[in-house]
Amino acid sequence: MFTEIVLIAICGSLLCLDRVFVQTMISRPVIIAPVMGLLLNNLYAGLIIGAIIELIWVDRLPLGTYIPPNDSIAAVVAVAITAVAGAHLGTTPPQLIALSVLLALPCGMVAKQACILVIKSNDALSDQALEDAKQNNIKSIERKSYLGLLKIFSLYALCLFTFLVILVPVVVWIYPRFNGTLLNALSLTYYFLPLLGIAVAINMLKLRSSIPIVCAIFLIVATILEYFHV
Repeated sequence: MFTEIVLIAICGSLLCLDRVFVQTMISRPVIIAPVMGLLLNNLYAGLIIGAIIELIWVDRLPLGTYIPPNDSIAAVVAVAITAVAGAHLGTTPPQLIALSVLLALPCGMVAKQACILVIKSNDALSDQALEDAKQNNIKSIERKSYLGLLKIFSLYALCLFTFLVILVPVVVWIYPRFNGTLLNALSLTYYFLPLLGIAVAINMLKLRSSIPIVCAIFLIVATILEYFHV
C-alpha cells in the first residue's frame, strides 16, 4: 500500500501542476479524477467523484488575488481513497465514494492554505527575477522559474502523500465496522452531493427559479434508483 501511495502522490502532483504550468485544464476535477481513476483501475469512481467535486466548487474561480480551494488535490485524494480502499475491501459501493469525497473536501482547504504560503515564498523569487531581467540574465530567470515550479510540485506531493498515508489505512480499517445507520447516512449523502453541486452551479448562473424543478427531478430519479437498487 505504501508504494502505491507514493506512486499516486507523484502522478497526482504532476497532473496538479497544470494549475500553474501550461494550464490545459487537465487539473480540473472533471478531468483529473477520471484520469486517476483510469490509472487506478476504477474509472467509474473517477467519473462520479470528478463530477461531484467539479460541481461543488464550480463557483470558486481564481480571480485576482483570490486562491480557491485546491479541488485538484481533493479530487486525487477522493479517487485514491476510493480505489485503494475499495481494492482492499473487495468492493466499491456508493457509500465508500461518499465517504471518500467527505474526507477529501477538507484536504482541498488545507492544500489551499499551503499553496498560499508557497505563493508568498515565491514572491521573493519574482522580485529577484525582475532584477535579473534588468541585467538581461536569462539563465538566472530560468533557474528561478524552475525552482518555483519545483516548490509547487514538492508541496503537492507532500500534501497528497500525507493525506493518503493517513486516510487510506483509516478508511480500510473503519469502513467495515460501520453499522447500518452510518451506511444508510452515507448512501443518502451519495445522492445528496450531486444535488448540492447542481444547486451551486444554478446559483452561480443566477437561475434560482430552476432550483425547485431540479430538486424534484433529482429526488424522483434518486428514489427510483434506490427502489430498484441500481
